[in-house]
Amino acid sequence: MRIAPAPHSWDATPTEAVAIQRRLADRVIREGDVDAVRIVAGADLAFTRNGRHAIAGVVAWDVSQQRVVERVFARRKLTFPYVPGLLSFREMPALLAALRKLKTRPDVFMFDGQGYAHPRRFGLACHAGVLLDRPSLGCAKSVLVGTFDPPRKSAGATSMLLDGDEPIGAAVRTRAGVKPVFVSVGHRLSLDAAVQITLATCTRYRLPEPTRLADLLVDKLKHSL
Repeated sequence: MRIAPAPHSWDATPTEAVAIQRRLADRVIREGDVDAVRIVAGADLAFTRNGRHAIAGVVAWDVSQQRVVERVFARRKLTFPYVPGLLSFREMPALLAALRKLKTRPDVFMFDGQGYAHPRRFGLACHAGVLLDRPSLGCAKSVLVGTFDPPRKSAGATSMLLDGDEPIGAAVRTRAGVKPVFVSVGHRLSLDAAVQITLATCTRYRLPEPTRLADLLVDKLKHSL
């Protein structure tokens, strides 16, 4: 798939990266829905054993047929340090390289990480969503910022993730009795739409299939690349 060049350099200092996040956060659109979602592309990353390279994997998953239609991956040398809140600058070059290999056109992009539920409201799912200018969401395994009341124990139950009084995401119980995942808007989706897409892509596991399968892909690759 074609992706326009980023409106900034990836060769940035952490201070410059924070300024870029603050500037691009204004471009995030937190409303919208997708009619008849068919293909959701899940993305995740892992790192080689020597810690020098990132491996990005993307799995395009057909929601109605519950099957994989495409898998792609890319490996890139890490050039940005590990800084909490700035992971997109460390991970995005590999992620974009993998996404450029996609032949399938997904309806929605799902990232294993934060979107709007970020200290500067610009997590990886927002960064990628703005660059792609496509509907996107973040589905994280843990909270980066904010507090929540545990949702009811039934599958599909939700509760709001709040930073102070501001709703920034949702805790979503994807299976009865399991820990929730944390969904937030990436771009061009409302939070309600992001939650519904997440639930629509869950099968027998806590994690939605697109990102679960992407996680399995990169975990396997990190031992062989």
